[in-house]
Amino acid sequence: MREIPLSPKNAEPYESQLATLPIDEIDVAQPGLFQLGLAPRYFERLRRQAPVHYCANGLFGSYWSITRARDIEAVELDPATFSSEHFNGGISILSHPDDPQFLPSFIAMDPPRHTEQRKVIAPAFSNDRLVAMAAQLQSWSAEILDELPIGEAFDWVDRVSVELTARTLALLLGFPQARSRDLIRWSEATVALPGSPGFPTLADKLGVMQECLGTFDQIWAERLRTPDGDDLLSMLARCPETRGMPRAELQGNILLLIVAGNDTTRNSISGSVLAFDRFPGELEKLRRQPELMAGLTPEVLRWQTPVAHMRRTAMRDVSLGGRMIPKGDKVILWYLSANRDEERFAQADDFILDRGNARRHLAFGAGIHRCIGARLADLQLRTLWQEVLKRFPRIEVLHPPLRTFSTLMHGFTEMRVRIPERQAA
Repeated sequence: MREIPLSPKNAEPYESQLATLPIDEIDVAQPGLFQLGLAPRYFERLRRQAPVHYCANGLFGSYWSITRARDIEAVELDPATFSSEHFNGGISILSHPDDPQFLPSFIAMDPPRHTEQRKVIAPAFSNDRLVAMAAQLQSWSAEILDELPIGEAFDWVDRVSVELTARTLALLLGFPQARSRDLIRWSEATVALPGSPGFPTLADKLGVMQECLGTFDQIWAERLRTPDGDDLLSMLARCPETRGMPRAELQGNILLLIVAGNDTTRNSISGSVLAFDRFPGELEKLRRQPELMAGLTPEVLRWQTPVAHMRRTAMRDVSLGGRMIPKGDKVILWYLSANRDEERFAQADDFILDRGNARRHLAFGAGIHRCIGARLADLQLRTLWQEVLKRFPRIEVLHPPLRTFSTLMHGFTEMRVRIPERQAA
């Protein structure tokens, strides 16, 4: 393993507090911890000392942290007790019933509305649909990789992860490929924290979101007139049950698909490069045993965990992990912690391509809210690496990557890499 140190100057206060801060005073939901790559170390302490942990005065208010895989699964499998419904509190540590950014989508609904809405979207990710997309994804992967410089530094996030993700999202939604990067900008606006560099005020953020929604209002009107395409919006426009979907619900589901398709896939792609750079022996193992490609996506998702958390709200007083959670309290499911849970995953911090139980990861959640686009994410990552292996012996990560300032999306804003040479014929 080749370790890449995380040593920003402003990491010192967080590192010094890790061992000295009383357990009851830990507030792990701080974007700076995630940006510095230190959150996993705090989660390790919580799993060991307080796996069901209450923070009374956090940056985002009071909340419970659930950090073990088995406890998170117990919550996910009990939606009657632990609600996702927006009007009960929603799905993120920041969400609130009065949130002016909110648009209804099935991820922030409980049954039966969740089941009905999810059923509407599911055909876009059917096996037949993925088969139809596979050739295009292979062609794009080859094109993007063939345009990369050899022997020069470049940003993998922008040149590869974002580019392939944007094109795939545009294909899925029937959005113009020439404007596919707009989808990334709109996704970033949707999940941006107030005061972030790109969106200094809530008005800035909402303005970009309205640009997105106005554009899709126009596309939806076109699909209602001519619903004969094979994209998601055409499918919705053809279906009698969804042609009349309320505007707010349509917009909410579109935003959900844009955000999920952007952040999950692009950060998995970037995370895979970082994983193979830190554990080069695993890349050699994959070259010797191409059949291990089937296990690539589960282990990348476990090791990277592109969505750090989801939130639930307790609908009754409930006991979990020996603690009593009162009705109405905010419950945070830390997927990032669950996927490094030593009880479930041996050598949890290591990237092990042939890990026997990698598919038990919780990067996509569990139960009724498990990610609907999981198979598409797998197709994108496998297709890209099949093309990488044909072209490049290795990809070197030159510096510690710049990470996202977020407690929700666990990813990268920049990753400088160099490809030393092309694969010999």
